[in-house]
Amino acid sequence: MTDLLALTGELCAIPSVSLDETAMADAIEARLRSTAGALEVERVGDNVVARTMTGAARRVLLGGHLDTVPANGNERPRLEGDTLHGLGAADMKGGLAVMLHLAAIAAERVPRHDATFVFYEAEEVAEEYNGLRRLFAERPDLVATDLAILLEPTGGWLEAGCQGSITVRAEFDGVRAHSARSWTGVNAIHRASDLIARVAIHAADTVEVDGLAYREAFQVVRIEGGVANNVVPDRCAVVLNRRFAPVRSLDEAVAEVRSWCGDADRIEILNASAAAPPNLFDPLIAELTGVYNLPVRAKLGWTDVARFAAAGTPACNLGPGDPELAHTADEAVDRSDLDGCAAVLGSFLGLT
Repeated sequence: MTDLLALTGELCAIPSVSLDETAMADAIEARLRSTAGALEVERVGDNVVARTMTGAARRVLLGGHLDTVPANGNERPRLEGDTLHGLGAADMKGGLAVMLHLAAIAAERVPRHDATFVFYEAEEVAEEYNGLRRLFAERPDLVATDLAILLEPTGGWLEAGCQGSITVRAEFDGVRAHSARSWTGVNAIHRASDLIARVAIHAADTVEVDGLAYREAFQVVRIEGGVANNVVPDRCAVVLNRRFAPVRSLDEAVAEVRSWCGDADRIEILNASAAAPPNLFDPLIAELTGVYNLPVRAKLGWTDVARFAAAGTPACNLGPGDPELAHTADEAVDRSDLDGCAAVLGSFLGLT
């Protein structure tokens, strides 16, 4: 029996901050290739994919990203009893450990469903670097599946679908002047203040989809402007982030955000990612929740389930670790969480 807590500690000891995942990909690939049995292993950049090829009627994909956010005084893993503390423990090296454990079993046994294990790079940074994005573009055969399960930390819940996310930059122009004669200029920051005030008092909607509550959000996340303490600023840029429920298309959501920024001189969409529906009535997801009596909630945030949903593939989030600890200095994962997740997914795949 694999000691999943110890394996997670080994993975946490390998630094893999976004865009520096080669050492982690090397370690994952070496472990998969050393596993005896029938696993087909391929590598594309720092993305490693292992598959069983038994010809089963259905295929289930388990996915996990290799990268972490930058360290926050927690780069060295630390074990306290049955809890591992450290960067990436929850998000998501615990999930990677579960995947490696199940891949080793799948190499020696015939699973109920064929299994694909995708270890991919650069999930925590800009979309252009995302390893799954690259696989979908260059090797769609490696990510073809009937169900995708991302082992993002969910604390034992099945988190269904995900919110969409839009980041927009609204720029306001003014006229520069000496602050002692401010009436001769136009203050760009003041021009932006109406948008900032409207967003500040916006009441977030909670939208129900298939009985799940997706709470939306709209926030100013960055402001840039100002020249000097005695100069009326002639430019201000406001960056906003919109999270929306899976009840509208991406185009509709982008149009809504643009309408909010209508007073701006220029509007630039920095990032636009579609939401994903819960798909609770998909037969495989319904089996996963029903047979194992998993609690279900809406995924608040964007994950790569949306990438699979856009390709017409049902997907969900289910992994070890408390999502509230992700990206924090106190990130940690418990042995019971790792073992419980491995037991559910192993049974679902027919490996235990």
